[in-house]
Amino acid sequence: MNPEQREQAEREQAGRVLPPAGYPVPAPGRTEARRRHLLSEIDRQTHARTRPAVRPRRRMVLVLGAAMAAGATVVVLSLGSGTTGGPSSVPTASAASVQVLERAALAANAMSPVKVVAGQYVYVRTVGHTSVLSENKGGQMDLLRQDEAMEQWTSVDGSERTLQRKAGKDSLLPEAPGSLNSPTYNFLAALPTDPEALLKQIRDDAERNHGAGSGSTTGPDHEAFVTIGDLLRSGVTPPATTAALYRAAALIPGVDVAPDAVDAAGRRGIAVARVHDGERTEWIFDTSTSRLLGERTVLVEDTAWGKAGTAVTSVAVVSSGVVTEAGRTP
Repeated sequence: MNPEQREQAEREQAGRVLPPAGYPVPAPGRTEARRRHLLSEIDRQTHARTRPAVRPRRRMVLVLGAAMAAGATVVVLSLGSGTTGGPSSVPTASAASVQVLERAALAANAMSPVKVVAGQYVYVRTVGHTSVLSENKGGQMDLLRQDEAMEQWTSVDGSERTLQRKAGKDSLLPEAPGSLNSPTYNFLAALPTDPEALLKQIRDDAERNHGAGSGSTTGPDHEAFVTIGDLLRSGVTPPATTAALYRAAALIPGVDVAPDAVDAAGRRGIAVARVHDGERTEWIFDTSTSRLLGERTVLVEDTAWGKAGTAVTSVAVVSSGVVTEAGRTP
């Protein structure tokens, strides 16, 4: 099957599993023209910029955690490693992924905005796991799953530190909320709603911290995709921002679809995905509502972390809302 036939087959499959769009999906030629213009503008401007030092990453990554038993040796490792280099030969986002993301954007725009006032908190509850490699006493590496179920309360205006609850234990996150790494509702509401402008802001940040000369091995395109996924899973997001994030993701090279995916809560859906260094990052959508269910990272080749097809990280959003104080639930 040649690339054109594969693209057409993916579009048809996406159309079968998703509900009809409420509005026409943008013509592929129009989307392609906008994507090319955006990427050329990014290339022109990023070549003239200086790049500060890499700052810590916020996203949930696959790491080797604390020793699981006395005498065990562990090493910290992040998922998504690879190399950065010259101009990318990665193809533009597939037509099928653009279609899925546009349907999700239309569904988001149809939602009524949540009324938010100062002093409130965005609540989100997730379930899922990360993977941990730990050397046992015999010198062999054991692959273990680490539970990542949690509840989190983030001040809508960033005036208070974020409260996180894991396994019944509360902690305040050290990072002040109100940035791409730690978004608040007000921060998200202030982001550009034009997809090209929004992607430029996100990719500028990714280029500074994960571009050439940064020491990062992720690369700005994949980092931008990961950052958008993090923002979408932050809890409650203004509908216009959500729609813009989906449309911005459709402008990132290498985005494709995975027709059958299962989130950490066992819900099946269709995924928009991007492969980097042998791992596929998937955003899983409900096929009836086009609502984002969760995200997972799946191996596409056999590694020390497992066989191809293994979900080494998986996070599902099971509840979210706005509450009057940290510790309360909707």
